[in-house]
Amino acid sequence: MSEEEFRKLVERHAEVISQLQECAHALHAQVGQTYGNQLPYGYHLDRVADGVRRYGHAVCGSEEDIVPLFFGAYFHDSIEDARLTYNDVMKLAKRWMDNQQALAATEMVYALTNEKGRTRAERANEKYYQGIRETPFAPFLKLADRLANITYSCSGSDGNGSRMKQVYRAELPHFLAAIRSEDTCVCKALPPAMVSEVERLLLEDGHGE
Repeated sequence: MSEEEFRKLVERHAEVISQLQECAHALHAQVGQTYGNQLPYGYHLDRVADGVRRYGHAVCGSEEDIVPLFFGAYFHDSIEDARLTYNDVMKLAKRWMDNQQALAATEMVYALTNEKGRTRAERANEKYYQGIRETPFAPFLKLADRLANITYSCSGSDGNGSRMKQVYRAELPHFLAAIRSEDTCVCKALPPAMVSEVERLLLEDGHGE
């Protein structure tokens, strides 16, 4: 899909996307979740959605993909962090989508939900990454999530940012390999420009930390 076509479709669905944003913000606020240096968690959700706005044209095949993809961006942490179940997410999705779209959106959220584990590696194990690779749009959303976190860690707004930038830099080769699907379907693609932005952010000023 061209960037211009994607932009026009996003504008067409702007009211629904705004409702998704408002609902997701409220959901994470009610459980007291914050982001980085005590920002509302909605800040992070908006940055992930920004990644969809900028690069979604590279993975969307039709207008029917637009709302599910933004739902995935706004609700990707709702099971892991906001105490929803899979069925809760499905019920939410059906407020704005037909059954097929709601299923696709819920599967994205489920795929991005970490496994149970004591460490970062245990929570993001091979089973987790396999689920991402096998789920339409999940590789793209996971990259959008990581881009949002990297951008924040490089912004100087968070005292923990320098450490996390080093963590993300060390993880990058494995991370990209783990989410890159062998399926040639556009819905499982990683946009090269998006990958390049992640690499640039992590590599710049690499010797100054």
